[in-house]
Amino acid sequence: MHIVYRDKEWFVDQELTVNQMLKYLKLLPESVLVVRNGQLIAEDQKLQPGDEVKIVSVISGG
Repeated sequence: MHIVYRDKEWFVDQELTVNQMLKYLKLLPESVLVVRNGQLIAEDQKLQPGDEVKIVSVISGG
């Protein structure tokens, strides 16, 4: 799978859940949103080697 987060890219050739991927990248699940092939997905979803994954930082304000 091709993973993009900010100005960084990774290529991973194994099946992972979103949660496993975030642990591998050392990112907190509550601080990001994960988009697979254009669709927002949950932490328990499985990612496949051919997926395009974009990680977006969550911004809060008030």
